[in-house]
Amino acid sequence: MALIHKATVTPTKVELLAGWLPGRDWYTGPTGEVVRVASYRFDDPAGAVGIETMLVRVGDGPVLQMPLTYRDAPLDGGDEWLIGTTEHSVLGRRWVYDAFGDPVYVAALAEAILTGAGQVEEFVQHEDRLERRDLSMGIAVTGHGPAEAPAAGAVERVTEGELTVVVTATVELAVRRRLDTGGDLTGAVLTGTWAGQETPVPLASATPR
Repeated sequence: MALIHKATVTPTKVELLAGWLPGRDWYTGPTGEVVRVASYRFDDPAGAVGIETMLVRVGDGPVLQMPLTYRDAPLDGGDEWLIGTTEHSVLGRRWVYDAFGDPVYVAALAEAILTGAGQVEEFVQHEDRLERRDLSMGIAVTGHGPAEAPAAGAVERVTEGELTVVVTATVELAVRRRLDTGGDLTGAVLTGTWAGQETPVPLASATPR
């Protein structure tokens, strides 16, 4: 379950991305306002790290997939993955990371794909009650078996690009940054649909090593 607080966030996540995206070697789209298209979330079993993958678009550019993690303290050794910090009116300062460098995201993505688990439900905190929030997109997995996912372990290597590859001791993950390009994904494949995109789009894959 993902708990969403009714809060003010300064700067917003899309504002952080607007300043961060143009500096990425793999980004070739326009500059300007970043617009959220949809998103999906996974759970941190420890309940400490927020894990959200946002689909965004800049101007008339392609839909981009942006995995993010939110932490209440800096990630050890994660400076190169830091997108920025925000002030959350309920939770205080939050450190926002490009999730490929966060082992909590890597473990959650590997488990979600290899076991076929879906995204978590989202609830909004309204004072003394929780209200279920409609999901903005659907995700599904093809090519997986009903098996327990191996522990992902420490990240050994990240190769960034329009297709970003994350290698650990037990699994290799591939995640598409741009969703308008090709790029074959093998193994168990995560797909997504959202408003205006009813045909499933490959998002990511996981292959045990």
